[in-house]
Amino acid sequence: MGAFSLSIDGFGAGPEQSLEAPLGKRGGELHRWFFATKTFCSMVGEEGGSTGVDEHYASRGNSGFGAFILGRNMFSHSRGDWADLSWKGWWGDNPPYHAPTFILTQYPRESIVMEGGTTFHFVTGGIEEALERAKAAAGDKDVKIGGGVSTVRQYLTAGLIDEMHFAISPVLLGRGEAMFEGIDVPGLGFKVVAHENTELATHIVLAK
Repeated sequence: MGAFSLSIDGFGAGPEQSLEAPLGKRGGELHRWFFATKTFCSMVGEEGGSTGVDEHYASRGNSGFGAFILGRNMFSHSRGDWADLSWKGWWGDNPPYHAPTFILTQYPRESIVMEGGTTFHFVTGGIEEALERAKAAAGDKDVKIGGGVSTVRQYLTAGLIDEMHFAISPVLLGRGEAMFEGIDVPGLGFKVVAHENTELATHIVLAK
């Protein structure tokens, strides 16, 4: 299962990811719908937040999963070998996953146990090994493909995703990481099974 925010022109992240811009330049604009929700406020220790349709999808996309799979860029801004072992992700000591989380990488690293039930495991054997380990860790719960764009594209084209939620934000990025470029989504068997509009996003669910 996957859930992801996109711009109107199909980008799931802005260009030039860095320590200062984890989502790439202007990438944060894709997630305004999420930042306004009760789920996000709770994740960052704040009160309040919206409770309507955006909250429904925010909660649905961030709870009830038994394991997560993330690409290297979702965990770190660095590239190459793990030169800085003090880096433990973007989220501080208590990441929002609260479940085993498998990071795709070409460079081995020991697992990292974090607060709140998250343990980061680093997988060098590719997307199928990561999925096999995630399914074993998740038990009877779902596995979420958390991103980024390259990771979702790999699992999508390999036929390893059964349902996807996209929140289309009213934003044009112009450039960045394109989600569907070169991919025949209906040819992979997907169709739209739900769609709802809010002020900040159009929520679309695709399933086989």
